[in-house]
Amino acid sequence: MSVQDLTVRRGHTVALDDVSLETPAGRITAVVGGDGAGKTTLLEALVGLVEPASGTVDTPDRAQIGYMPSGAGSWYDLTVDENIGFVGGSYGVKDLAQRADELLTRADLMHARDRLVGRLSGGMRQKLGFCLAMLHQPELLILDEPSTGVDPVSRVELWRLISETAAAGTAVVMSTTYLDEAERAGWVLVLERGKNLLSGSPDEVVASCPGEVVETDAPVHSELSWRSGEHYREWWPDGAPDGQVPAVLTLEDVSIVASLREGLTS
Repeated sequence: MSVQDLTVRRGHTVALDDVSLETPAGRITAVVGGDGAGKTTLLEALVGLVEPASGTVDTPDRAQIGYMPSGAGSWYDLTVDENIGFVGGSYGVKDLAQRADELLTRADLMHARDRLVGRLSGGMRQKLGFCLAMLHQPELLILDEPSTGVDPVSRVELWRLISETAAAGTAVVMSTTYLDEAERAGWVLVLERGKNLLSGSPDEVVASCPGEVVETDAPVHSELSWRSGEHYREWWPDGAPDGQVPAVLTLEDVSIVASLREGLTS
């Protein structure tokens, strides 16, 4: 399961520019980037909702893909059980009642089966969206920012569900705005303006950082520094002067450095 050299246009705008990504079974792939980076376009290409201008998309049959769009993909004026019945029926899920019990138990939603989705909390709706995408036991699960706007406890519960799904052999591709989540994935793809900025395992991506990043209270070059907690981080492309305190790098730091480097070379 992969996309190779994928380019997608939306009108006159190039939404994805020559992007490649492998999505093997049992791995969580996190796609990160700011607004307009191309995250949703890439996921929609995997699902088959957008037509590539060039490149290839190699994924299972649509019936073997589970998709949770941004906004959870449920119907607010239906109950939890009615949502499950509708989605399960559209996929022709056998033993739907047993499958629903299993997923709702894992998501801690059994007590809310008769509740209208519009009356669920944001975290509960996101967990229901995950259950709906997994009802038919797909080979490939695609999640568009599943934890955005969700409280910290629900984020942890969602991540547990996602991790268990990957451990059972499903290929998972998820977009996220939370880089701490991306650090838990097996593979990370960082997009910027539709281009592949960084890719690899989180450790590989962090290790690839060029130059040196230091922690400081008084950055020398404001255009190469950013706030991090109570201090600043500053990137020195050719190495920092003596006496500077090296920062313990995070995926966020390396993503910022990659973006700064792109700006210097463009």
